[in-house]
Amino acid sequence: MSIQFSSPLRNPHSEIRNQRLPGLYIHIPFCRTKCPYCNFYSQTDLSALSDFIAALEKEMRMAAQDFGGPFDTVYIGGGTPSVLSPGQLKKILGGIQKHFRLAPQPEFTLEANPGDLDLPFLQSLKNLGVTRLNLGVQSFDPQALAFLGRRHTAQQALKAIHACRKAGFDHIGLDFIYGLPGQTLGSWLDTLDRALEFSPEHLSCYQLTIEEETLMGKSCRLGNILPLGEDDLFRFFMGTSEKLENAGFIHYEVSNFARGPSHASLHNQKYWDHTPYLGLGPSAHSFSGSTRWWNSRSVTTYLTRLQSENLPVEERENLTREQLRLEAWFLGLRTAKGIDREDFSSKYGGASFSRNAEVLARLRENGLLTDQEGYLRPTRAGLAVADTLALL
Repeated sequence: MSIQFSSPLRNPHSEIRNQRLPGLYIHIPFCRTKCPYCNFYSQTDLSALSDFIAALEKEMRMAAQDFGGPFDTVYIGGGTPSVLSPGQLKKILGGIQKHFRLAPQPEFTLEANPGDLDLPFLQSLKNLGVTRLNLGVQSFDPQALAFLGRRHTAQQALKAIHACRKAGFDHIGLDFIYGLPGQTLGSWLDTLDRALEFSPEHLSCYQLTIEEETLMGKSCRLGNILPLGEDDLFRFFMGTSEKLENAGFIHYEVSNFARGPSHASLHNQKYWDHTPYLGLGPSAHSFSGSTRWWNSRSVTTYLTRLQSENLPVEERENLTREQLRLEAWFLGLRTAKGIDREDFSSKYGGASFSRNAEVLARLRENGLLTDQEGYLRPTRAGLAVADTLALL
């Protein structure tokens, strides 16, 4: 079985992109081990995997009655989707084909841990129709990998990237985490140099965020971890952006870099511009129009609800026009595209600009924002403080 996903990724600014077709996200809530910094929902007990796949198809059947597509992106994330066997992935794709409509040649992304990947497995993924792989490399430094609790080694990461190319994948994304306690900017830039040797099509570079409820958060509260300060993190961010843009990448979102517009994640852009998306699996979120809903953050509850022929929705909210406006403002200033003045005004009214004219002028004067050709766009320094920028 293969969903025909094998064509090159489309330009995210193409005519098809402007149709704003929805995206389909599937959350795989299983990991072999739990990383101490991770706040995404997953469990390390894999015994319920088969029951989960059966329940997932039930959710597909039920959700498709109201949200059936056509979808032009499919994204399987987690958790660790690469804990699935090719046979299990085949069952999931069979359910997608059975219950949903797909646009021609959709983008199909799968997240993977480098320690799970060998050539036969990657060839199976290619045959199943996966077009993009996002590898959670995080670092090539053994000490950094140990600190982050990663179960793969630097050597396994290098072998996995080579194997991806050998299997025929020409759209590879590498994910990294920087700003670790004690890390130097020089060592981090060396990591980027190593990554660039593989000519990846996409790089995601995330500043380490220590969430309170994680194991790392507990260690931080006990004083066992001393995070880097804001000035150091700013230097890391600016150095990362400058280096990758000089290497030919487009810094199109705070943490994301693409080797040209056609390699930007079409799926992830839906989250940033209020394009509808359907999320399936425990803890998955969905959005359509002005409504957002999310599933229970529990495999047990997920299975129980679906065995009773009930959707596993935990809660839903109807967003007001003002809430949508604030989200659009916040998300727009996290992207290089920025905010289209005309489009924003038509949706939410032009008062936002006149009301904040003095603030916008100050941001321009401080080199954080540009206002040209009908767009408000953050500068590199603006992206570095994007979360604060949107609140000013």
